[in-house]
Amino acid sequence: MPKALIARERLHELLDAPRRERARIAIVGDAMLDIYLRGDVDRISPEAPVPVVRVRERRRALGGAANVAQNVAALGATGELVAAVGTDGPGAELRAMLTALGASARGLVDTARPTTTKTRVVARGQQVVRVDEETDEDLAGAEIEAVLAAVDRAVADAGALILEDYNKGVLVERVIARAISAARAKGIPVIVDPKYRNFFAYRGATVFKPNRRELEAALGAAVDLEHPEALPAVLERLGAERLLLTLSERGMVLIDTGATIRRIPSTAREVYDVVGAGDTVTAYLAAMMAVGADAFEAAVIANFAAGVEVGKLGAATVSPEEILAAYDAG
Repeated sequence: MPKALIARERLHELLDAPRRERARIAIVGDAMLDIYLRGDVDRISPEAPVPVVRVRERRRALGGAANVAQNVAALGATGELVAAVGTDGPGAELRAMLTALGASARGLVDTARPTTTKTRVVARGQQVVRVDEETDEDLAGAEIEAVLAAVDRAVADAGALILEDYNKGVLVERVIARAISAARAKGIPVIVDPKYRNFFAYRGATVFKPNRRELEAALGAAVDLEHPEALPAVLERLGAERLLLTLSERGMVLIDTGATIRRIPSTAREVYDVVGAGDTVTAYLAAMMAVGADAFEAAVIANFAAGVEVGKLGAATVSPEEILAAYDAG
């Protein structure tokens, strides 16, 4: 049982610490604005064989690295987000939303590209279509220099660093190397949520957190979880201290450089939507390690947080109180 992996008293102590200690987390990566259009479908368009959605509700939400910052704020810490936005309406909205939840927006770098925006059209509880507005080429020139300066400022004030990669051009190799070097010089944990483009560029990370599909795609081979003896060799190739492999309904596996392999069963009771669950896990891992949790404790708590998040529709935040309630109900 997952609740046997951590005592309730210790869980409460760690969940209370980010707010009590005014923890600060630096988050570097790709920020997005998510737009949800919800409505009804009762006919097919006469113009093409597609459904006509009559929109009843429009909702905006923070996505990507901005959703990580939102989750950091929900557990009582302060997140400083370093990301690229456009000088457009979505960029202004993203800034305003971050400021409203108490996160620092000073690390947002204005660029010539549009703010990444993902619009999801949902009818009868199902996504009909998603429309992406973005430019995902690597940042360069003066824009990268501005990101590097923002990284230096954010890490200087932080108790942990998150690198949240969605392959939208912020986490180029120069930014990755600079951020990890600064964090290691300060002695703070580095949590990496990778994507395929720079998968092997995160040497020096404290916890490297891919999901199974991402890891298998990068390795070009299947991962045999029934015989996981080869996973420590994967960890050595990554150059990270620990590998936290997320396995959806099968929970997580934590591997460290001593070849210790520890399984963490899933705590999810009902799964409505997995969107944003990885962001929640990343936020909790970093915040818990920033206030003194070891990697296994942080992973157990992040696993509880993921179990709560997937029971909600869309990318959502998870509060410490919800985690305690899930623990008690376990």
